[in-house]
Amino acid sequence: MKLFLSEGNPHCVKALAALEVTQAKCEVQYVNQEEKVVSFLSRPALPALLLPSGQHLFSPNAICRYIHKSSACTLPGSSYSVLQGKSSEVSKILQGPLNYLDQNLSKGKTTYLTGDSVSPADIVLWAALYPLLSDSTVQTGEHKTVTLWFNRVNAMNACQSSAQKVLQGKGLQGMKSYIQKQPAPPSCHSRDVQPSTGSPAEGDDGERMVSEEEMEAATLNYTKGLNSFQAAERERKHPILPQEGKRNILVTSALPYVNNVPHLGNIIGCVLSADVFSRYGRLRGWNVLYVCGTDEYGTATENKAREEGLTPQQICDKYHAIHSSIYKWFQIDFDFFGRTTTQKQTEIAQDIFWRLHKNDFLVEDNVEQLRCESCQRFLADRFVEGICPFCNYPEARGDQCDKCGRLINAVELKEPQCKVCKQTPVIRTSKHLFLNLPKLETQLEQWLDKSTGTGDWTANAKQITRSWLRDGLKPRCITRDLRWGTPVPHPDFKEKVFYVWFDAPIGYLSITANYTDQWEKWWKNPLQVELYNFMAKDNVPFHSVVFPCSLLGAQDNYTLVNHLVATEYLNYEDTKFSKSRGVGVFGDMAKDTGIPSDVWRFYLLYVRPEGQDSAFSWADMALKNNSELLNNLGNFINSWMFVTKFFEGCVPVMDLQQEDKRLLALVGWELQQYIQLMDKVKVRDALKHILNISRHGNQYIQVNEPWKKIKAGDLERQRAGTVTGVSVNVSCLLSVMLLPYMPTVSQTIRDQLNAPPSCINTMLQGSGTFVCALSAGHRIGTVSTRSDRSSPHL
Repeated sequence: MKLFLSEGNPHCVKALAALEVTQAKCEVQYVNQEEKVVSFLSRPALPALLLPSGQHLFSPNAICRYIHKSSACTLPGSSYSVLQGKSSEVSKILQGPLNYLDQNLSKGKTTYLTGDSVSPADIVLWAALYPLLSDSTVQTGEHKTVTLWFNRVNAMNACQSSAQKVLQGKGLQGMKSYIQKQPAPPSCHSRDVQPSTGSPAEGDDGERMVSEEEMEAATLNYTKGLNSFQAAERERKHPILPQEGKRNILVTSALPYVNNVPHLGNIIGCVLSADVFSRYGRLRGWNVLYVCGTDEYGTATENKAREEGLTPQQICDKYHAIHSSIYKWFQIDFDFFGRTTTQKQTEIAQDIFWRLHKNDFLVEDNVEQLRCESCQRFLADRFVEGICPFCNYPEARGDQCDKCGRLINAVELKEPQCKVCKQTPVIRTSKHLFLNLPKLETQLEQWLDKSTGTGDWTANAKQITRSWLRDGLKPRCITRDLRWGTPVPHPDFKEKVFYVWFDAPIGYLSITANYTDQWEKWWKNPLQVELYNFMAKDNVPFHSVVFPCSLLGAQDNYTLVNHLVATEYLNYEDTKFSKSRGVGVFGDMAKDTGIPSDVWRFYLLYVRPEGQDSAFSWADMALKNNSELLNNLGNFINSWMFVTKFFEGCVPVMDLQQEDKRLLALVGWELQQYIQLMDKVKVRDALKHILNISRHGNQYIQVNEPWKKIKAGDLERQRAGTVTGVSVNVSCLLSVMLLPYMPTVSQTIRDQLNAPPSCINTMLQGSGTFVCALSAGHRIGTVSTRSDRSSPHL
């Protein structure tokens, strides 16, 4: 073992004194108080004890319990007040606890807390009271028995030595200089203080403080068991349609373009994030329909077909199958995965067009475009290259420069060339149709105020949308001079197709129509249906401005987006993912690595670019797999092997003690935070609470050591049974919480626990309820072997 300490830290006095009293073999190392010894914590935590297993204990209480196998005492908040120069706050706060301690010491008529010889409890309580009773300026009243006891313990060599070493001979002043640099802990000692409805207060050692009321409430819920709760119906029967009295959730993810293999940035930005939320919604008992499909029309498809010597339809068929295969491997659980090259797409897009035309929301205008006389066609942006007018990059496209990133009008290119025949195009005028966004702007803003005010729009979605509106909207072209697309039905524009960003979002409707002929119950039902759109931030304006304006102008009671969920960008190592340049990890490559898809899902969701850009890193993926999946989550989940090894495969009887109840309260709180975050589609942040639960569980097991207690007397064996029983029930809860993230791992855990199906439908109801799903006598399934546990999939 190795104990890490910092100078002046009162918690380190406690840990070192405990170590010196027991004279346990342990290396001691002093480090800077800002050093993060435990790498996965968000802030430094000292003392920290490195165990032979490679795990860390970072709570002084847990360290003392591990060393002494005794209960520990938290440094009171009043101690902090003294050390921060707030002695005046202490007097009335301190009287109650000291009176209680003085009375009990007097009644017991013993020299020390538990008898006539010093015990670990004496050392721990001495360390907690040291800042108070060593300061003569603190008026603690007449507590003769406490003072006598404190002076007796304080005179011990172990206590004097630990204080001298940690405080470097500076006495109480050395402790003050440390504490005064720390934030004051929240006050939690007055009975007049109202309980917090948010995060529980953190103790001085970084552990969450839970009240007696929280522990009793958590214990009451836990002991009720599954049978006391009505499980929600989980079976999906197709077609899924909106239901009266239920929360009807329609989920879409941005339609992936069909001209290439999707990379990891595409996957986390839309389909994977939407899949996690859809799975979670079903666990919550919501009526969820998740639809997606490939976006198949447009310039990029024609270009890809030319490159591969295929027809556009053949390209669409080829890459639609590739996308479907990759998403299936990633376990994306669509209710329907369709495509836009269908008759339904033509019918619905043309119907919306005619409604916009009838309602006078379309205007005509002439546009200057490049035309290749050799190919006898206007050149859409991807069919022309030239020199960038801004940075002189020689291979800029007709819509954007890959080097400087600036948007380009094709006629602005210097020395343009047709990509098909390499001839120089000429500028010609072409008549096009435009969606009159300025005429729809007032309606749009009224709707946006309501939707963003009541729905869960990500901050970037709101910001991007407002930036479009800030300078006033301009008419936007909805037609293109292409051959591959949904045909414009107007006789004056019969040679044109719809521009992809007018046409593509309508794909959500047509894909649903190909799923069920009752599609209008979802898409023309705004009072009963909540629509969630998932995408990367570059797609926001088309979903928050262009598409809503199309539907508002159609005036046909369409369901508009309630919750627009946009990620930032996922980068690749120190550069950007790029389909065109083949930079990054692509879906087929991930499959070929042999790494299970659950591990890919976990890491992508762990680094999901939720509030800012993030990066995929091979080294970081290996680190997170080892530190979080194996050493944290996997290590705790595999505690179920104690059931087979020591209890003949049956969950033992659980006689809950204070320490068990505290764990139940901590786990229950983490579950509630998980639900609150998932309800707000904060899927990355919610994942951290799953990992917090397994950390709580690992510390609980390390401190209680059931593998040792099982070999002792009857009381110790009973204690080992309680710890084992509680641990497998926490594992059962984790399997449910993991289901949206790692569906195969979740199912494997539940199979090995032989968990009842009703656990899935119960624990995430309401604000979250941790119940005993595996009661005493429950027989678990087959437990993984050691070699299984060292694999990436736990």
